[in-house]
Amino acid sequence: MINITVKRYQPPQDDKPHLETYSVEEKEKMKVLDALNYINQHHQANIAYRSSCRAGQCGSCALKVNGEMALACKREIMDEDVIEPLDLPVIKDLVVDRDQIDGKVKKMNLFLEDDCEIAECPAIINPAELENTKKLRSCIDCYSCLSACPVLTVNDEFAGPYFMRYLSKFAMDPRDCADRAEEGFEEGLYCCTSCAKCVEVCPKEINTFGGAIEKLREMACQEGVGPLPAHRAVKELVEETGRSVEPMKEGPMRDGFIKTVTQKKASSPDNGKREKVALFTGCLMDYRLPEIGMSLIEVLNKHEVDVEVPTGQVCCGSPLIRTGQTDALNDLVRKNAKALAGYDTIITVCAGCGATLKRDYPQYGVKLNVMDISEYLVDKLNTKDMKPVNMRVTYHDPCHLVRGQGISEEPREILKRIKGVDFVEMEIPDQCCGAGGGVRSGKPEIAAALGSKKAKMVEKLDVDAVITICPFCENNIRASLEAEGLNLEVMNILTLLEKAYNSPE
Repeated sequence: MINITVKRYQPPQDDKPHLETYSVEEKEKMKVLDALNYINQHHQANIAYRSSCRAGQCGSCALKVNGEMALACKREIMDEDVIEPLDLPVIKDLVVDRDQIDGKVKKMNLFLEDDCEIAECPAIINPAELENTKKLRSCIDCYSCLSACPVLTVNDEFAGPYFMRYLSKFAMDPRDCADRAEEGFEEGLYCCTSCAKCVEVCPKEINTFGGAIEKLREMACQEGVGPLPAHRAVKELVEETGRSVEPMKEGPMRDGFIKTVTQKKASSPDNGKREKVALFTGCLMDYRLPEIGMSLIEVLNKHEVDVEVPTGQVCCGSPLIRTGQTDALNDLVRKNAKALAGYDTIITVCAGCGATLKRDYPQYGVKLNVMDISEYLVDKLNTKDMKPVNMRVTYHDPCHLVRGQGISEEPREILKRIKGVDFVEMEIPDQCCGAGGGVRSGKPEIAAALGSKKAKMVEKLDVDAVITICPFCENNIRASLEAEGLNLEVMNILTLLEKAYNSPE
């Protein structure tokens, strides 16, 4: 037998939701839906839930298992699982009210508008467009993406990923004659943080951010609807200087990390067989957080790795891709491809840069062997030279690392192996902090609200520091902690490693 806990609630009879636990006879490959059926049959529990096709095609049985979205007919049940409804208004138990969403679909006229008077408007979708939008049309209306979207918990301007996918589907259909980019803009197109949680929970694996929202933002820019003024300013700066931020006005590295430190060699002799490694700095390390670069050089020296900092590298283009300003990308890709040519491995210490170089650059014909620093170091970590750090820390998963690159365990493995470090997990370590997708510059109130939620998670832990591998997350979390009155360090994992190697006994 296994024990299954179900959240029960029937408004207005019940004052608040409560949990009930039931014993279930375990069977091989038993699904959540099978367990719910068993509970009702053997415990007469009368739990309310939806189901229909039992094949993962209708989306009606979507719910949460241990806090993560799932289809009850597809997800296997396990001992101690906790089953809850989606984060939508509850009718009873696991049944949520879908009327508000269905009503918004109707209000937004989300149907093909093909009554335009343009004579050359095609009667069918050409094969290329069909392939591009095939995934977008596979949505089964389970609403998991709406339940998972962090922005919807703090903002009512954003329609949500489900509606953005809908608009993008029609926008990329040559038969549709409505102005979908403008509709998207009015529905909060630039409120999305690019966290890709909607992609992670989608049972049909629809890339709603990359395949829909980014495309709709790109169309908005082409049509002059977008982006936001702050995003235009970033593009102008990138085109003028090659960086998305301005250099510091004072300090020893006011000219930037790259100009100050171009190469640092390890002390061990080069036998001619050593890996040729380059550091892709990214804009924030180069102009705002050069100490991270110095830490990286020191740490890699401890591992007898020569790392070069190539000149000629510029912004990876992530801020422009995420905001739809893709017309400037070819020049950036070309310059970076030239700067990084000939290296065996490109190391990044910024989640956004790493995800862009890995996932976006191949679309422009450039393929590089890119590794996040945690990915590179995890099986090379030199612990014998470490000294105890004696810090209690937690770790924040940058969205563009955990979902953008699939890297989660490597940073944790490193933290657990640093001498003296007491590592504790926060409640939801991969919940977006609000820094990405152009939101911190264009919609700062959303970044602040999500950052506040993250800060409150950290506050519960009694830690000395928050560790991450993203300068954007680092800055937003630091500002959020300060806003909550919390005096805690926020640092890149490299800074902590440098402490381990340089701390006094």
